[in-house]
Parts: sequence; structure tokens; C-alpha cells
Amino acid sequence: MSVYGVNKFCRTALHDRDVRAQIKSDPAAAMEKFPLTAEEKELLLAGDVAALWERGASGFLLSYLTRWDLLGLTVEVYSERMRGARDWRFPQGGVATSGR
Repeated sequence: MSVYGVNKFCRTALHDRDVRAQIKSDPAAAMEKFPLTAEEKELLLAGDVAALWERGASGFLLSYLTRWDLLGLTVEVYSERMRGARDWRFPQGGVATSGR
């Protein structure tokens, strides 16, 4: 996973109105402009923010997608999915310190 591509996608969605409109109308086509792996595209299209975060994407940048309900993500959906995420900083199941 490139992580950079996911973070860039989220940041661009925040700052570029045209990109947001394209994500709403044709998310798969909008993703072609970014250096995303097939797995990243699949996870983004599914709105699987927990899996993206577990793989190192920024939870803060992923949360930008909720501002415009992009990819089916509302604040409630995002929060619910992130609460179920495993903390990648503790692969052996240690204590989560991310505030979840």
C-alpha cells in the first residue's frame, strides 16, 4: 500500500471542489488521477476507513471525506468503522492509545 496516494486523495478532496464533485458522480474515475493501488481503490470505494487506517493511512485525512458524505462516509459511519479498527501501532494487541 502506498499510503501517500490515499492521503493525497483525501487532502485533494478537501481542497478541490471539482474533485469532490467527481468523487460524488464517478468515484472510480476520480481515483484514476491518484497513485493508488488496486487494494486502496477497493477499500476507498467500500468506505473501509478502518482497513485503510490499519494499513497506515492518516485517520485525520480520512475524516475529511465525511465533510461531504463522500464514498458513503458520514461522521457516524466513519466513527463506527474506526472504533472497530485494530491499532496498527500495537500488532500484538497492546493497549490502544488513539482515543478510540
